Amino acid sequence: MSLAFLFPGQGSQAVGMGADLAAAFAPAREVFQEVDEALGQKLSTLMREGPEDQLTLTENAQPALMAVSLAVIRTLEREFGVGIERAAFVAGHSLGEYSALCAAGALSLADTARLLKLRGQAMQRAVPVGEGAMASLIGPKTDLALAEAAAAAGSAVGVCVVANDNNAGNVVISGAKAAVDLAIEKAKELGARAIPLNVSAPFHCPLMQPAADEMAAALAAAAIHAPRAPLVANVTARPTLDPETIRRLLVEQVTGRVRWRESLIWLAGEGGVTQFAEAGAGKVLTGMVKRIAPDAEASALNAPADLEAFATSL
Repeated sequence: MSLAFLFPGQGSQAVGMGADLAAAFAPAREVFQEVDEALGQKLSTLMREGPEDQLTLTENAQPALMAVSLAVIRTLEREFGVGIERAAFVAGHSLGEYSALCAAGALSLADTARLLKLRGQAMQRAVPVGEGAMASLIGPKTDLALAEAAAAAGSAVGVCVVANDNNAGNVVISGAKAAVDLAIEKAKELGARAIPLNVSAPFHCPLMQPAADEMAAALAAAAIHAPRAPLVANVTARPTLDPETIRRLLVEQVTGRVRWRESLIWLAGEGGVTQFAEAGAGKVLTGMVKRIAPDAEASALNAPADLEAFATSL
């Protein structure tokens, strides 16, 4: 079977995540300690004990989610003998793209943690709290065309774009608050349900350009190597192994659309992937795989028993 590892993005965080991995496996504990040292903070304590409002802060949630993903990958390799080379491809949703690159050896764990901390801070700085918004458009009538029509209507009063094309029935829009509010009304007229998201900034839209500029400077100084498995990138929905292309796409990703639906379609189609494994917190991406590529196997790896069952199945 052709395997792809997937890495979750923001929204999958929860107090207690990774605690059972740390209790069961030394490699997981090592990952959490290395991330703490790289950041100069006890992020692992925050992950284990909360409070939730501090964990949910973008600058904490991003490196925390990456840490859990890498704890899974390192444990699979060192405890079960399943290396990243077993994967035909890796892909990550938004911040998960950094997790994917770290898992595949393109970025060091310490650099990844620091880049994600900065990414979270830069995204928060880019737009004052309350001036931006995001909304999830859901329901059987929701597709990319509907979301683009809603965003176009919102654009009459400000920036509004499709931010995440997750799957049919789940598309996220982002932009200035007044524009998103107007787009929500249009989406409802077109037959979609719209749920405003509890986020601190409008991610993946042109308002994030100041954050993209900060990340461009940071990524220019970062050591990026060719990944050991091709990365299917968010903004292109196509694979790459080239470090300079990866560097450029990580900058574009800050303001660009997460083309997740297209990425999974490519992976299950031209990529020939028949098995997807979501490494990290939650099961959000596993659910998306089941909707987009129902003939493929999909499993979430976030508890010790999950890792053992997965390794045994290969």
